[in-house]
Amino acid sequence: MSCSLLEFCRLQELKTVRDFLFPSQKTESVEEKNQTDNELSWDSSDWESEWDAGNNKEEESTHGATVGEEATGQNGPWLQDCVVSLSPCSDLLVLAREHKAAFLSAKWRTDDSGREEMTLGVSWTGTLSTEEGECVSSAICIPLASQKRSSTGRPDWTCVVVGFTSGHVRFYTESGVLLLAQLLHEDPVLRLKCRTYEIPRHPGVTEQHEELSILYPAALVTIDGFSLFQSLRACRNQVARAAAAGSDVIQPPPLAYKKWGLQEMDTIVDHSSVGVMTLCVFDQMKNASVLGGFHASVKGNPPAMSQYVTVGAGPYTGFYYAVEGSSQPLLSHVALAVASKLTSALFSAASGWLGWNKNKNEEEAVQKHKPKVEAATPLGIRFGLPDSRRHGETICLSPCNTLAGVTDDFGRVTLLDLARGIATRMWKGYRDAQLGWLQVPEERGEREFSPSASLPRRHALFLVIYAPRRGILEVWAMQQGPRVGAFTVGKYCRLLYAGYRLMGVNSVTSQGWQLHTQQVCLLDPITGALRTVNIPFHLALSDKKSERAKDMHLVKRLATILKSSDVAPDILESEARSVLLEIKHPAIKMQALESLLANKNTPVSCLTNITCALNDTLKQQDPEEVDTALLQLCSSQLKLLQLYTDIHQLHSAADTEADSEKQDSLEGIEDELSRVGPTLQRYAQFTSRPSVSFAQDSPDSPLAPQVFLSQMECAEDGELKVIRKSETEWNQLGNFMFWRCLCGKSPLRKVCDTLQQAGISPQQLLSLLLSVWMQREKEVLQKPAEIVRNLHTLLVALSNMNGAVEESWDTQSISPWWQQVRCTCIGSHNAAAALLAALVAHRAAKASITSRGDSKLQSEWEAVSLELEQWVVCVHQLEDVLVLQTLLLVPPPQGTAGGATAQCSIKTLLEGGTGGIADSVSKWVFRQNMAPERLKAILCTRQNNDVDDQPERREEEQRNETEKSDESSDRTAELLVALCRRFPHSLSPDLVFAHCCWEYVVQWNKDPEEGRYLCWAVEHLKLVSSPHIQLGISTMMWSTFIVKRFSAAAFLMEKVGKAPKDRLCRRDVGMGDKAMTSFLSGCVQLLQILMEVTGVLVRNQCPLSFINSYADSAVEEVPAPELSVEEPWCGAEGPASIAELALEQRGVHFPLVQHHCLLASLLHAAMTFNVKVKPLGLFDSKGKNAFFRDLTTIQLMPSGDMDPGLVSLRQEFLLRMLTGWVQAIDDPPSSGPAAGSTPLPSSGPKADWWPSLCLELGSLLQVNPDILRRHIVCELYNQGLDPRAEEVMLEVEDKDVLGSQLLVLTGQRLSYSLLHSQSQTQAAMELLARLPPTLCTWLKAMDPGELRCPLVPLPQTSRLVGRLIEILPENHAQYSLALHLLEAVEVLTTED
Repeated sequence: MSCSLLEFCRLQELKTVRDFLFPSQKTESVEEKNQTDNELSWDSSDWESEWDAGNNKEEESTHGATVGEEATGQNGPWLQDCVVSLSPCSDLLVLAREHKAAFLSAKWRTDDSGREEMTLGVSWTGTLSTEEGECVSSAICIPLASQKRSSTGRPDWTCVVVGFTSGHVRFYTESGVLLLAQLLHEDPVLRLKCRTYEIPRHPGVTEQHEELSILYPAALVTIDGFSLFQSLRACRNQVARAAAAGSDVIQPPPLAYKKWGLQEMDTIVDHSSVGVMTLCVFDQMKNASVLGGFHASVKGNPPAMSQYVTVGAGPYTGFYYAVEGSSQPLLSHVALAVASKLTSALFSAASGWLGWNKNKNEEEAVQKHKPKVEAATPLGIRFGLPDSRRHGETICLSPCNTLAGVTDDFGRVTLLDLARGIATRMWKGYRDAQLGWLQVPEERGEREFSPSASLPRRHALFLVIYAPRRGILEVWAMQQGPRVGAFTVGKYCRLLYAGYRLMGVNSVTSQGWQLHTQQVCLLDPITGALRTVNIPFHLALSDKKSERAKDMHLVKRLATILKSSDVAPDILESEARSVLLEIKHPAIKMQALESLLANKNTPVSCLTNITCALNDTLKQQDPEEVDTALLQLCSSQLKLLQLYTDIHQLHSAADTEADSEKQDSLEGIEDELSRVGPTLQRYAQFTSRPSVSFAQDSPDSPLAPQVFLSQMECAEDGELKVIRKSETEWNQLGNFMFWRCLCGKSPLRKVCDTLQQAGISPQQLLSLLLSVWMQREKEVLQKPAEIVRNLHTLLVALSNMNGAVEESWDTQSISPWWQQVRCTCIGSHNAAAALLAALVAHRAAKASITSRGDSKLQSEWEAVSLELEQWVVCVHQLEDVLVLQTLLLVPPPQGTAGGATAQCSIKTLLEGGTGGIADSVSKWVFRQNMAPERLKAILCTRQNNDVDDQPERREEEQRNETEKSDESSDRTAELLVALCRRFPHSLSPDLVFAHCCWEYVVQWNKDPEEGRYLCWAVEHLKLVSSPHIQLGISTMMWSTFIVKRFSAAAFLMEKVGKAPKDRLCRRDVGMGDKAMTSFLSGCVQLLQILMEVTGVLVRNQCPLSFINSYADSAVEEVPAPELSVEEPWCGAEGPASIAELALEQRGVHFPLVQHHCLLASLLHAAMTFNVKVKPLGLFDSKGKNAFFRDLTTIQLMPSGDMDPGLVSLRQEFLLRMLTGWVQAIDDPPSSGPAAGSTPLPSSGPKADWWPSLCLELGSLLQVNPDILRRHIVCELYNQGLDPRAEEVMLEVEDKDVLGSQLLVLTGQRLSYSLLHSQSQTQAAMELLARLPPTLCTWLKAMDPGELRCPLVPLPQTSRLVGRLIEILPENHAQYSLALHLLEAVEVLTTED
């Protein structure tokens, strides 16, 4: 109930605005700033403390000035150099400097706590000035009222009025669109101010008209508000029409204004237009006598006058009065012309003399279009406050138009009484002060008990002073009141006070409106916060006789007592009691009692005694004088405190209650516990792992009485209602009431009786009991048998309360009471606790139904009701959820991504649809980093084992197997197999593999660098046995995740012309170059799966070629699988499973899939072997157009013979690809004859399937495969891999051409041995001399540099020559040369 600063808005992008307005400003370092502040500041602690010593009001600090003043990039008083204006509705802020401006508009956003909050974000930035050299000197934001009948007081739009140093005044919309521009005077605009309509509070107050006043150094222009409102609306409509028509020429309507020439004052820097005033008869006679002398005549009616107050120098403050209805004209832009023709002629002549005649036509055009400026009507000063040394800086008019605050260059703030024209008060020590006013109405509740309740509401006036030198904001009560509030706010803020509201409002349209406007706002450029000052009305009642002020003092005294932690409880009780009894006002007494009850340091005995004393005092008073709400609060809180004390004493008692009489009702529960015992033990092992928690969050911490009181509410009929605020507080209350009962440490029945007598509904007690049961799951699993028995006793006791189970309940229908228990179990994520609660509730419900059946003489068969059937289904579902949750709790292996453990319940699984269970398992498989082969082995084990239908035997076998297996992987496999047995349909292998495939591709899409995820997704897809599911998932994977990145990769390689570098891959495709290679490999495998499964589903599919493959994919041979769900889970409602979506997919067009697979293979090869190629350039226009289309559509595909040029490009690429593969395998020659038997890997650039893939691509690309085979043979011999080359040579058809190629290669080898080897032997030289001249010349012409492995053992070369003799026919032209080579090699071999 004291002054406060409330943040209601926050500015976004403030640093962006500052950088826009100050582009050349450099951030000052923190050290330099500190040094400057130290040098220029003085120690003001002494006089500031003396200043505050006289005020007994407590200063409140809401925001330290040093919090962010040294923030990087925002230090320094940059905001003080800007023109700042805030709309009174706080929905538009204008920041301007020189010729630039930024508009910030209101936006709503949701914060972290879910609460809506308003922010101001940049909506427009730009340049406002249109003439060279002009700058913004003043700006205001005027909200314009809506003319619609349904309006409630919000503005229709806001007009931004900007004054410039050139004298122009321009009007803009919120988006920076110029509406109107007027040149009213040729001097700089000093200040713009506005006055809007205010509803008169008293019948005698004169209605003030709306107006906009513009101050120039020696003139004052006032524009009528009604005329301005209509003109701005018309301009806005014309701008909208011009924008719609595509033109930007609008005709501005005329503005009606008055222009006064302010005389007899040396300097004017600010003004206030007070409005129309009428003098009383005495003042009229006094003025007539002073001005006209003894014989002056006095008119019968006092004239109405407009009062203007100016500040500046000579005099310091001036008062001007313009009599309404006198001879001064109402001017408009079509009135008198002031421009002198003589001056224009002289200027034109002078310009000709001085050589300026070049731009004569342009200057004439400017003179022609320059608006005419009206002459000002002289207005003499009536009187002023002369002070030759004092210069006024600003003036701020109060909302009631009777007071004004003036600042000057001496650091003083002066309070002016405008009616009397005198200064009534002065404050000193406020240099560069900024002022604002707050008018606070009296609260409605205070008027009800006032003798003047029928009179209009009172208003209190406060002056707000912001002293930036001291960084303090002060609030002073008017006129001679004390300082009622002070805040430390920082030194670089701006105090924004509009002094007006909406324009366009009158006494008729404003009826019923709620004008939401802020009077005073403080803008902090450090944090961007906009805060308003909240002042209670009673602070104006500062006299000693005010009971409310005394009561507020007592409330502060009580707050001080409660804050002190070292006060003894008895002293605290006596002090608080005396303060509470001394307070007179009922509302304040209620506030004090609520603060006492909410204090955490007060013991419950003190609270009870104080509340009881207050209650007794109220009952002793006259019933008519006692406040009903206060008496009801005391009695209700007293009842709650007594309940808290009773429960606390019951829990503290040592005796416990024996429940031997109810043991028989739990028969059979031991069998149930033993049946689910192994699964519970396994579940407990995973949940009992140590975890970090805070001590104050421990459920064993005692419940404070204040928390108990905050959650309980006493209704008028005496019943108690529990208020559910947060889950934590709800669980704390449940712990306080029931946990010790569940542990057997408190008398159960006495606690239940106490709660029932207090009037709490059984449904709320049941909710509290179940919440604590679910929360304390770990403790429950430590001693399940004992705690379950206590839960049964509590459940039966609660169900026997009045209002729990309806008396009229038909046992053949569902009971709302037991349905509440079921709903809690269904929605709980604590699977074990929910299962135990369901087992207990099932037994209790069955006993209740049996007893009701016996009482109604019904047969045993009829007692089997729908309620019990619901419980059977619920227990079965909870057992399934327990096994699933146990599996999900298995920790992932170290080093994997892991992540948070998924929590599941019956509700989440049912809402997850038919595929929710498989989806949970697939996420678990991903967290476990389980390889597809491992998952396949586990599922095959499940299928091969005989499933036992007896649950007891099955659980026993699982328990035995668990005891035998020590490794965690075996336990994991057992859990998964057990889960699959419980879900034979939902977790069929095809569904598990399908969901795992989808999970891995989703994770790969989140992190494309992990190429292994996509690889494993494809591996899981291969394991799906149903071709329909395979086809659908492949199609969805391709269209959802693959095709976009695949097309980006293709276009990137087409643009670069080779395998792109890592940076380009990351920029265009979103992954690195290595990841992109893996991605393309996955694309090839995915498209191959699509082709294979299409071949299975489509009859008579043509071979892999482009020519005859236009078969329609409509004829299916394999029937689609039927998806089913287990009977207890048939109620699943939610999204369709992946398998269901897959079965809904359309068939694909086989040639189009083959076409994409061909491109993917080319891209993969180019990335793997770093081959230069433009992949899309290998296809004609039809082929290019068919790429990246929907695979289910039929496209126009390439057919017939391809262009020879394209075939040549394709052949060149395939040859380079084969060369890259040969260089990659690169077996060392030292391996000798065993090189051919070295196995190659199954993946990567050394994979053995690359040559066969190349030959298949060659057949698709119309490239002669024999050319490719010959190239492989030559490249292998070139690399020195003779054994591998001999294997491929057997498949070559054109032996003659191959023989010629190999003959050259043999000559290069022999030339290297004889001519270019470093170790030439004498025998080699002699052999060279004996060779035939033809052979010798031919060898010398060979270039061994083309060989990648020239140093090959001679036996291999000899074997190669022998092969040459075999494949070359005798009539071949080079056959004789081959014979000579054979002879030479044999000689060399013999000599070696």
